[in-house]
Amino acid sequence: MQHIKDKPQKTKKDFSPKDAIFVSSSFSFVCVAIIFALIVYDVFTIENFLAFNQPFTMVLNVVLASFGLLLFGVILTLYIPSKYIDETNKSFQDYSLLIIVAFMLIGALFEEILFRGIIQNLLLVFLEHQWTAIIITTLLFLGMHTRYFKKPIMLINITVPSLIFGWIYFETNNILVPFLVHFFMNIGMTLLFKYNLIRVKH
Repeated sequence: MQHIKDKPQKTKKDFSPKDAIFVSSSFSFVCVAIIFALIVYDVFTIENFLAFNQPFTMVLNVVLASFGLLLFGVILTLYIPSKYIDETNKSFQDYSLLIIVAFMLIGALFEEILFRGIIQNLLLVFLEHQWTAIIITTLLFLGMHTRYFKKPIMLINITVPSLIFGWIYFETNNILVPFLVHFFMNIGMTLLFKYNLIRVKH
């Protein structure tokens, strides 16, 4: 009697923050290399990325934007029913604090270098209009977060922050400002879920 071999079952690989950190770090290095090349070829100047002539404005933007966006995220979580909410931040709560911080840090760095540092700046060069560059960059930013397409109301949760990231970047000409705001917003929401300080509405 011939034995029928069972077909190997396909196993879905679980999400690994460590793998995501490695991938985001690699892409961040590539983005930095692209920016360096654009500076060398006089498309941009270093002042487009790391201007420090407005230290008070930079600090104020980081503090106010971080607090405002964190509050915005909390309000969405508390008042929108859970079936409409993407629980990405909540899914990290079982990981160690070090892994969470590293993942949020590298993820925010990669996204800001790519979207604000490269895409938004290039659009400004060609279109010569700040808000057009910000809006187009935001649409591209939305396109990257495909998981939100299943729960469209969550697109608001990306659109508002992206517009603010773009605006404060042009206000300060320092990529560290939207990067820090992005990081503080993400880590703040994740830690609120991790320590059960907020819960989704059922």
